[in-house]
Parts: sequence; C-alpha cells; structure tokens
Amino acid sequence: MFNRAKAFWNKLFLDPLADAREQSIFKMMNNYTPTFNYVENPYDTKIVRKAVHTIATNGAKLRAKHIRKKDGKLEVQSTNFEYLLNIRPNYFMSAFDFLYKIITQLLLKNNAFVYIERDERGNIKGYHPINSRYTELIEYKEDLFIRFYFPNGNKLSASYDDVIHLRRYFNNNDIYGESNKCIINGLNVIQAADDSIINATKQSAFLRGLLKYNQILKPEDIKSHRNNFVKDYLNINDSSGIAALDQKADYIELKNDPKMVDSNQMKFLSEDMLAYFGTNEDIVSSNYTEDQWNAFYESVLEPISIQMSQEFTYKSFTEREMGHGNEIMFEPNRIQYASIKTKIELIKTMGPMAVIKKDEMREIFNLPSMDEGGNDYVQTLNYIVASDAQEYQIGKKNNDKGVDENGD
Repeated sequence: MFNRAKAFWNKLFLDPLADAREQSIFKMMNNYTPTFNYVENPYDTKIVRKAVHTIATNGAKLRAKHIRKKDGKLEVQSTNFEYLLNIRPNYFMSAFDFLYKIITQLLLKNNAFVYIERDERGNIKGYHPINSRYTELIEYKEDLFIRFYFPNGNKLSASYDDVIHLRRYFNNNDIYGESNKCIINGLNVIQAADDSIINATKQSAFLRGLLKYNQILKPEDIKSHRNNFVKDYLNINDSSGIAALDQKADYIELKNDPKMVDSNQMKFLSEDMLAYFGTNEDIVSSNYTEDQWNAFYESVLEPISIQMSQEFTYKSFTEREMGHGNEIMFEPNRIQYASIKTKIELIKTMGPMAVIKKDEMREIFNLPSMDEGGNDYVQTLNYIVASDAQEYQIGKKNNDKGVDENGD
C-alpha cells in the first residue's frame, strides 16, 4: 500500500507542463496576477491556533453522503465515495484528519486545495490535500492548470478540473480568496503584550540601583568597587537578600515599574481576534450553551459544509452524473449536540407523528439498534393521514345524524 502511495506522489511531481512551450500565465478580468503568496503564519500565535483548532475539530465531524435525487426523493448511495470521504481519503490520513487539514488551511490561507487522484478509467481513487508555498494558474492548450510550488523546491501542475478549491473572503481576486493580512497588526499587538509580561517578570527578578561614593575615587577604583559589589551581593546563588556597605558608599535602589497591557485591553484584543474567525471564548473553551452552539454551527460550520458539498460534487462527478441527481453532501448530526431536555422533547413531539423510527430514536441517545422492530414507526391514533381528513369528517357528520353506511 505504501509503495503505491509513494509511486503516486513520484508520478504526481512529474510536471506535465515542464516541456510545454505554449503555456502562458492565465489572465484575469481584474488584471490581478493569478499567483498567491501567503503572508506571515498566524497559526504560530496561541489565540489563532485556538480558534482554528476549534473550528477544524468540529468541522471534521461532518459526515459525507453520496446522495441521488430521483423523482423528488433523496436516496443515499453506498459507493466508493462513502469510503473515501468517511474512512480513508488517502493512504496517509483518516477522514477526520483530512477534513481537519483542509478546514485549517482554508481558515489560515483563505484557500484550500485538494488534488483528486484518478485511475486510468477516470474513477476517483483518493483525495489529497495540497499545502503549497504559493500557486499560479497556467493556460495551456485551451485548458486551465494550477501549479503548486512547495518549500522544498518541488512543484506540481494539475488541471484545475482535478483540484477541489475552497475559498474564504472571496472578493477582489477572480480565483483566490483574500489573505489574512488585515489581522497581522492585531496579532503583533497581542504578541507585544505577551512579550511585555515576560519582560516584566524578568525585570522584577533583578536588583537595580546606584552606588554613591562619599569620597573622590579614581575611575578604575569605582569600577572595581562596582564589580565587587555585583559579585558579592547580586550572585544568583546568594539567597540571603542582605547587602553590607561601609560609610564610603551609599546604595540607592532604582525602582522597577514595568508597564503591561491592561487586562481589559487584552480581553478586547483576544475577543476581536476570535470574532474574526467567527468564534468566542465560550466556544473555544467548550463552555457554550445549546443556543450558542447552534449560532456557531449556522454562522461558521454550515457555510463550510455547503461550500464543500458544492465543490466536491462539481469536481467529483461529470455533468451527466450530476444531471442524474448525484451529489456529495457534508452534514453533521446536529441532534447529538442538543441537551438531554431538547432530545426528550424531540422524541415526545416527533415520535407520535411517525416521523422517526425506533432505531432513530435510540440513536439520538447513543443506544444500539434493536434486534427486531427497529425500523418500525410509532404513531398515536390522534393523527390521521391528511388525505383521509375530509372522509373522516363527513363520516362522523353522517353518523351524528344517525345515517348508516347504506344511507338509511
């Protein structure tokens, strides 16, 4: 298995455009050069890493489904897509790691790329996240290619049709999402604030002061006395904390008063950075309420799931296959995040209406399926089929008048 994966990457780095003489940089309508250079890495800061990790971890819980819309119904298809996107998209990573990685890249670079591995017949064999230093678009023989440049000097060219491209802050550029350059100054302020705390801690551990001599001494004598004082009383191994001087010198302490960023200012800076990624302290610390989680899902995770569903569908299927209703959908089990109270209310409300099966009710509480009868619905007699409502009302009205089934 590893040899096959290694052979795939060796083949992949054989640039199909290496000897092409008719290639040209792709021109865009807004005159932007179609290259993307990543700015400083915000992931090295604690506040950004917390936000990104929270979103990527929860986004990686999304489950992919291959569905087919037919005659107004959604049919879940059991195909290779289910295995690739829910178990093992490639040799090197699990489905959770795969989704975690591409969501992390999307948040940090506002562009995430996934190369689609196909066999000789065009069938998809795997999905591979591409983490490059920068990219450029190449137009060759009326086809669009994307070339990736890696830190080790390698490069990869692939048809844009074989690359899943997710974007965030998609505005000025016709192809790429914008950079995160706008948060660099804020990150520098947070870093400076953290450094000030470290420096203040270091300075508070040192004794600073002046030795004032009550007599005139030669410069070399002053220097010698100063060195002896430092050696005798500022030694890290001397824990007495007491210094002794005679009348020829006075020690004048210089007070250390390092300034640090106010706690309210630090809180504002942190909240502002978390808000940039659509999170807050309650979300990243897993101290959220049910309503807070629903808001986080709808504003952050759901847009990502919709974007992935649309892009994976378009790049994974042919137009003919999409015309027959084939789609890939990424969706969570949102009920699992609900409180016990909400789950019970859901069962009490939907169960009697024959909306969910017995096994589906048990799944809500993470219980195993039943051996028999798990696919059965439970319905109260207080509900009837809507199409039978008129007949039911007419029959009841006639019976109220004493009319039997023969009309007598």
